[in-house]
Amino acid sequence: MAGGGVNKVILVGRLGADPEMKYGSSGNPFTTFNLATSETWTKDGQKTEKTEWHRIITFGKLAEICAQYLNKGKQVYIEGKIQTRNWEDKEGIKRWTTEILCQNMQMLSSAGDSGAGGGNTSERTSSYGGGSTGSMNQQGPPVNEDDIPF
Repeated sequence: MAGGGVNKVILVGRLGADPEMKYGSSGNPFTTFNLATSETWTKDGQKTEKTEWHRIITFGKLAEICAQYLNKGKQVYIEGKIQTRNWEDKEGIKRWTTEILCQNMQMLSSAGDSGAGGGNTSERTSSYGGGSTGSMNQQGPPVNEDDIPF
């Protein structure tokens, strides 16, 4: 794969707070939320857990679905790609963030449900085309710094 690459992320985790929906300068909706993924291991008889937090961004119809159906504690499956952006804040300090541009989302559980599993709350959506039967396909816009106010 000369000159090419793969930028694909798959995460399964729980929302740390309800999603926040906003509208970009072009009027397109986008939703942001934080997703926690955890891993647990035992070392020297002590159980240890590490949690990573991921900033997720969705666009268009997928953003509307996330705003309507997702809430704090809900377990979701996310597919997307990593993007790192930098900008200068109002004080002239250079800032950066790494985020996941979500292309596919599937609900796995109800909020507060500690089980891993499916049930009848599962819904699969896609915002960037290439989805499967039963998926919503919509070409999402590229992320523009002006559309995400920090």
